[in-house]
Amino acid sequence: MTEMTWQDNFQVWTKRNDLPEYLKNEMDALAKDDQQAEDAFYQPLSFGTAGMRGLLGAGINRMNIYTVRQATEGLARLMDSLSKDVKARGVAISYDSRHFSQEFAFESAKVLGAHGIKAYVFESLRPTPELSFTVRYFKAYAGVMITASHNPKEYNGYKIYGEDGGQMPPKESDIITASIREADMFAVPVKSQAELEAAGLLVTIGKDVDDAYLSEIKTVTVDQELVNKEGRDMKLVYSPLHGTGALIAGQALNNAGFKNVTIVPEQEQPDGDFPTVTLPNPEDPAALAMGIALAKKQGADVVIGVDPDADRMGTAVRLPSGEYQLLTGNQIGAILLHYLLTAKKAAGTLPANGVLVKSIVSSEFAADIAKSFNIETINVLTGFKYIAEQIQNYESTHEHTFLFGFEESYGYLVKSFARDKDSIQATVLLAEVAAYYKSLGKTLYDGLQDLFAEYGYFVENTQSLTFKGIDGAEKIAALMAKFRAEQPTSFGNIAVTKFADFTLQTETDVQTGVETTMSLPKANVLKYWLSDGSWVAVRPSGTEPKIKLYVGTNGTTQQIADDKLAAIQQSIADYVD
Repeated sequence: MTEMTWQDNFQVWTKRNDLPEYLKNEMDALAKDDQQAEDAFYQPLSFGTAGMRGLLGAGINRMNIYTVRQATEGLARLMDSLSKDVKARGVAISYDSRHFSQEFAFESAKVLGAHGIKAYVFESLRPTPELSFTVRYFKAYAGVMITASHNPKEYNGYKIYGEDGGQMPPKESDIITASIREADMFAVPVKSQAELEAAGLLVTIGKDVDDAYLSEIKTVTVDQELVNKEGRDMKLVYSPLHGTGALIAGQALNNAGFKNVTIVPEQEQPDGDFPTVTLPNPEDPAALAMGIALAKKQGADVVIGVDPDADRMGTAVRLPSGEYQLLTGNQIGAILLHYLLTAKKAAGTLPANGVLVKSIVSSEFAADIAKSFNIETINVLTGFKYIAEQIQNYESTHEHTFLFGFEESYGYLVKSFARDKDSIQATVLLAEVAAYYKSLGKTLYDGLQDLFAEYGYFVENTQSLTFKGIDGAEKIAALMAKFRAEQPTSFGNIAVTKFADFTLQTETDVQTGVETTMSLPKANVLKYWLSDGSWVAVRPSGTEPKIKLYVGTNGTTQQIADDKLAAIQQSIADYVD
């Protein structure tokens, strides 16, 4: 069978007379721009273990009702192959504030309903972690979240969750992917919303689930007496960045005992245009600028910002000068973990078999803190589903008690009633940590400096190289191939002592040449350990046209650590060029 060209795919869409008006208009525009048309039609939108994410618009390489139907058809066909009882458990669906999110959510329900599969759909937008909780709450077989996380406004995405509330495992995800490729996106069966409601296959959910989720959030607080004492007067500024976080986080903070919370008014209402920010990403200092300005006026103790689907959380802390500084994801993870372990130890609730689970590209800062409390650290591949996988494993084996999970990309999980990163949990815990340091006459910034003084000055940096368009994937593959073929022996004049290739699942001692097999799953990741404890990792992004370069190092002073980081980064830049 001859492979279809982008022009063939374009013509298939051109001949359709049933496209919605907005997609017809876009097809007319693409007809005048071959470059854009080729990008929209040269390949199907990639669907991986994290689902799919892409630009909104017409085309097989875009997010639209047809690619969403096709993806849902893949899930429905998987469920059709399961037992009647399993299939009857249905699918939970939520969505964020992005353009077409609500429409995509209900299109998904209409496809599932055509297969006789019940969908539990939220009455209005809700955070990703609440969707994860909802899958577990209803004992659903799967969940669908319509979101593009922290991407620009032109994007949307589709994530599938498994029955444990974590993102769909690779085995099932591969089956879904195969079914998606077999399905004709224009022939996917759909039922009307009225038909589904009449048949009991579309159930609208809302406050009852919110209340159940918020009830679980109350258990995140470790020292309620401390919060009762300090939380009422402590000033917090919070921004949902025009997304899903305001309602749930506001209630969660109030329930915990934090009464003096100001939500940034200009960013409180959901808005898919994200009018006050270029990028709705709490990692970006510019995204929190409005919150910081408000905090300065109020003399607030802390500023908290979350991305549109409220799974990632960032914070800015007040400096002695009265200015505010954005903490890195690794710093937030370290300070949350240290407080959690300290408070649990004081309360006598720190389990002997407790465990920290973090990604392989996250800082060793938190691991050193865990070690000082005799808590083991487990490293997993990047992607919160691998943290969820460990939690599920511990529930079965009782080998460990999960205490905390995090990724450097601003994702944290405290309690396992959700199985994805949860900014609502993290917000409540961070507020408690701020209250703790306030009770000592300190700020969160002071607390971080105390940790540096005790454990050393850890600094990390992540650089993303973006390669868009048709040849972007080839450039990324070529760069990964170069790292494998021309293995660096040093970075920043610091020798490489150990090297891991997660595709081959091998770890090599550079000095002895001894090679050992790794237990982690295969992944297109390379990691280098240096003689002074520094490390470098390289991996392509699973959801964006980027290759990510991670560096972590430390020193006895901030200057020493910063200088080492700069030297390592410069050597990487020279190598990449």
